[in-house]
Amino acid sequence: DRKISDVPEVSIVITAWNEEVSILRTIASLANNSTKIPIEIIVVNNNSFDKTQQTLDRLHVKSIFQPIQGWGPARQLGLEAAKGKYILMADADCLYPQDWVDEMTKALQTPGTVCVYGRYSFISTPGFPRWKLFFFEKMKDAIARLRHFKRPHLNAYGMSMGYIREYGLKVGYVMHKIRGEDGRLCFDLMQFGKVKQVKSPNARVWTLPRSLERDGNLGQALTKRVGKELKRL
Repeated sequence: DRKISDVPEVSIVITAWNEEVSILRTIASLANNSTKIPIEIIVVNNNSFDKTQQTLDRLHVKSIFQPIQGWGPARQLGLEAAKGKYILMADADCLYPQDWVDEMTKALQTPGTVCVYGRYSFISTPGFPRWKLFFFEKMKDAIARLRHFKRPHLNAYGMSMGYIREYGLKVGYVMHKIRGEDGRLCFDLMQFGKVKQVKSPNARVWTLPRSLERDGNLGQALTKRVGKELKRL
């Protein structure tokens, strides 16, 4: 309640699909941010069939329902409902450090910048120990630095990304279910300004390794990603 403003400068937009437990931790971490910037938090319930909405009803954040399934449609509805000059995108299964809002907004306010993205680390789960994830993340960050020179949009992920709302409304999201809607938006925004990478460790977001788990073990996930990057090169 102390963080939320009726006249926000920054709108934090979160999409949620069946995140009745995770969304509570995400909102708690955002409420713990040290920012003095007027903010609002908007959670888009994207057709959840668990108790996500019941959880949201007990939290003092704005929630809206998007019946069109997909990350793009959900983020588009959040963009349209936002009041802030700046949009920060967040995911419902992430933890956000205390300086995340300030670091992301400061980068977004840099003259000529239209879009920013941050770095992220993985929370350890069975089969994915932190020491292995640490080295994986070092390689991931190195590749991201190389990609940023000519293809920064490939580094833009909805778990930690921001843009100027005025330009976001001009380009909009793809309105069907497809992965990469965040990078597509970033690419379209590049006609209006530059994309900035937020390297500060104070803005590093923590997320579950769901994307790695889908590929099997960490070795299989690494092999798949290295092969993909070699093809891109």
